[in-house]
Amino acid sequence: MTHRVILASASPRRAELLAQLGVCFDVLPQAIDETPKSGEKATELSLRLADAKAQSALESAGDAAVLVLGSDTVVSVDDMLLGKPVSADDAVRMLVQLSGRIHRVCTAVSLASRESSASLLCETKVQFRQITESEARAYWNTGEAEGKAGGYAIQGFGAVFVESISGSYSGVMGLPLFETAALLVEFGVPLWQLPAAVCEKDGAKP
Repeated sequence: MTHRVILASASPRRAELLAQLGVCFDVLPQAIDETPKSGEKATELSLRLADAKAQSALESAGDAAVLVLGSDTVVSVDDMLLGKPVSADDAVRMLVQLSGRIHRVCTAVSLASRESSASLLCETKVQFRQITESEARAYWNTGEAEGKAGGYAIQGFGAVFVESISGSYSGVMGLPLFETAALLVEFGVPLWQLPAAVCEKDGAKP
């Protein structure tokens, strides 16, 4: 039996990670308001947004049998939420703020069907080395930081800032594979059962 999943994200990183689990999926990005509520913590925000993305895509899909996967990543330091930089100066400010410190990356995943939904949370601690303002600006100029929570990508040029991590590498990338796999199995989706050729023939990834 072919199990279908919809990924409610435009992130190529999340698509690449989900493909590692060997399931066929289609991509249906959702534009939702990601503004934190007053006093909302990183864990609460990531869980709320992941579920909101999944529910929004589920409503758009129009297929009663589909499973929709939503995910959201929130970076925080000293309980201060760091979103996606809106400018070079904003990105530099974030990186200088993270310089030489440990910050938290919270990534939530939510899987929803017409009948039910479930969510899991992944928290990872990331230690940055000291970063100068000129380094932070040079990094912004690579183009990689745009659209990234916390202003960096751990799998790209931003890896040079990472001294150590405690937790999930894939979670920092944007889709924790342990939690995602657990949800898919819970909803009856087998892992690594579908060859890429079948997915490609049906127009889905991978």
